[in-house]
Amino acid sequence: MKKSHVILDELGYLAKAAQLRAYAPYSRFKVGCAIRTKSGLIYQGCNVENASYGATICAERGAVMQMVANGDREIEACAIVVPGDIPAIPCGMCRQVL
Repeated sequence: MKKSHVILDELGYLAKAAQLRAYAPYSRFKVGCAIRTKSGLIYQGCNVENASYGATICAERGAVMQMVANGDREIEACAIVVPGDIPAIPCGMCRQVL
């Protein structure tokens, strides 16, 4: 197996673990994210909903905030997990942050 496949498998596993910790009482759409940086460190995030929709944080942005708070800046790979077989892409705000 290629190194890149091993990295993506690990990120997928960690994104799934983060998804299980998501707080989504309104949409019930739990999302998990795992980001690996060029330094080799991995950061996880999950969506955290709020009754005030604008205060909701997406999984991708949660992971990026942890990454930046830790002093990392360069993303090497990212995995995002959503419920079921629903094809999904990051929202516009998350794409901008990523």
